[in-house]
Order: sequence, then C-alpha cells, then structure tokens
Amino acid sequence: MAARDTLVPVEHLTRAIIVLRGHKVLLDEQLAALYGVTTARLNQQVRRNRRRFPSDFLFQLTAQEFSALMLQNATSKSSRGGRRKLPLAFTEHGAIMAATVLNSSRAVEMSVYVVRAFVKLRELLGSNKDLARKLAALERSLLALDLKTQHQFKHVYDAIRALTSEPTSTRRGIGFTADLGPHR
Repeated sequence: MAARDTLVPVEHLTRAIIVLRGHKVLLDEQLAALYGVTTARLNQQVRRNRRRFPSDFLFQLTAQEFSALMLQNATSKSSRGGRRKLPLAFTEHGAIMAATVLNSSRAVEMSVYVVRAFVKLRELLGSNKDLARKLAALERSLLALDLKTQHQFKHVYDAIRALTSEPTSTRRGIGFTADLGPHR
C-alpha cells in the first residue's frame, strides 16, 4: 500500500500536538505511527543519532508529566502497551530530524505533513491573538456610544469571548449519576 493511501489530514495531526514545557510537541508514539515505524524503532534511531537531537528538538517526559498526560487523556498503562521507558517529546525540528534518521520514503513524505500541522497550529494561535487585539480596539471605541448601544455591544463581545476562549472541562463522576431535578 502506498503512503498516499494512508495520509492523515493536517487537522487530525494538529490535535495530536500538545504543549509541554512551553513547547509544541508530538510524542514518540504518534510520530512513529505517522512515519510507519514502531515506537521502539524510532527511539532506537534517535538513541543512535543522539547528537542530531539537542534539547530544543527532543526531550524525555518526566514521570510526573507522563502521569498527568495519562490522566488528562484518561488512558491506562495497559492501553499504552505497558511502556517501560518514559515517552520522548519531539518539537517540530525534532520531528523533521527524526524523518532524516529513519531514512524511509514514508518518513520523508510524512514530515511534510508534520511541518504543515505545526504551521497550521501557529496560524490558529496567531489569529486568536489578532482577534483579541481587534476586539479590544472595538471595545475602546464603544465608549463614545450611548448607554443602550454600549449594553448591546457588551453582550456581543461577551459572546465572542466565550466562543474564542478555552472550553472549561465538565468532568462527571464515574458510574451512574442521577440528575435530581423537580419531581413530576
């Protein structure tokens, strides 16, 4: 099967990018799957070529980071294959370097998608900052309007902020939970 038959849309890849230690990264497991190799093979090649991966290209998660990540994603050790070593986190540059040390056509082809996913993520983050800046300028110009119009625009701005802010996590307890409302 050709690599083109299994290409992942950039949008799906951007969801796999997480922020750790202030860096946007892909974990070794996702990168290996993307490049069509096992995680063990990817990590082996990285260890053999360690000089090509400075700390701004690659770092290993701490036990606390890995534990928090597993809790955040609600995954168990058994669903992660019972890893013996902590995962490696690849920045954009590290992911590209990994493609070069793997030296396979699939890895080289997929590295283009990795770059596009990181770029797309940067664009999304930049557009939110630009939108926030424009919204603040509009709010300042709102002061010149009458009170009724100000009140109406305030509702619009609040709605826009709610749509562009991070969603709050609404976690429910495990098991049966009854919503106890008014009895009929």
